[in-house]
Amino acid sequence: MKVAAIGECMMEFRHHGQGRYDLAYGGDTFNTAVYMRRLGIAVDYITALGGDPFSEDIVSLCRDERVGTEHIARVPGRLPGLYLINTDAVGERTFFYWRDRSPAREVFELDSGPRIAKVLQQFDLIYLSGITLSLYSQQGLTALFSALDQARARGCRVAFDGNYRPAGWPDVAATRSAFDAMIRRVDIVLPTFDDERLLYGDADALGCAQRCLEAGVEEVVVKDGSRGCLVAVSGENHVVGVEILVDPVDTTAAGDSFNAGYLAARLNGARPENAARVGHRLAGTVIRHPGAIIPREAMPVLDDLMPHPARRTAT
Repeated sequence: MKVAAIGECMMEFRHHGQGRYDLAYGGDTFNTAVYMRRLGIAVDYITALGGDPFSEDIVSLCRDERVGTEHIARVPGRLPGLYLINTDAVGERTFFYWRDRSPAREVFELDSGPRIAKVLQQFDLIYLSGITLSLYSQQGLTALFSALDQARARGCRVAFDGNYRPAGWPDVAATRSAFDAMIRRVDIVLPTFDDERLLYGDADALGCAQRCLEAGVEEVVVKDGSRGCLVAVSGENHVVGVEILVDPVDTTAAGDSFNAGYLAARLNGARPENAARVGHRLAGTVIRHPGAIIPREAMPVLDDLMPHPARRTAT
């Protein structure tokens, strides 16, 4: 199975107090791509970068993590986006962004855009998020949706995490319009309940799942913090709790890593409920470390995360 993750990788500056920051690189779909690749899934990253040293570092990081870089467009004279993270005493984060001129915002409008759109038809699964959607102009969204339609017509599946961040959108109406158009093109949706409640007013995780199912999504996994997640697929609902609650060092990439664990397990034939357990276990490991991408030596392998017996043919 081969996966394409679409989005933006940015420079990440994490505050350590007294004016000190560490430089790293991250972004929601990029984080998921790295964790999926570490779990043994072939992943290509779809984005656009500049011709600067920081863009070179991102490409080098992809190569070090064995994430495919063939379809990363390069735009000389431009810089990748940047964000700062301040983390409070309980591991919760505040983000500050500088990304208005990031070339990732125009990946489907560049000269290479039609080629990238066509390339997506070669993948078995396409993964993207609401943050991905927030990058693009209406022209870019139209091109993206057309590419997804063509890829799905050839048998590709689409996975989507809403990951709603109000600061990335002009208003709620624009967000809902893009999300509503997107959800009609999704096979697996991995929303976070708090985000969806803020955007759609869902009363609970079940209501969120039902809204997605009514839009035609086959498989819904609603992440609900310490309460675990609700898995809704094939007419059945299962609440999958978090097995061990941990005190987080940094909750950055908790949802991104859950998504990676879930999708990697599903692509390896796990039932949805067991895939959710894999997601919880990986996220529980990630939040014990600072930053979006944990050290490789701290990364568990998929077999250790998987409940046994857990494998059967994926639905």
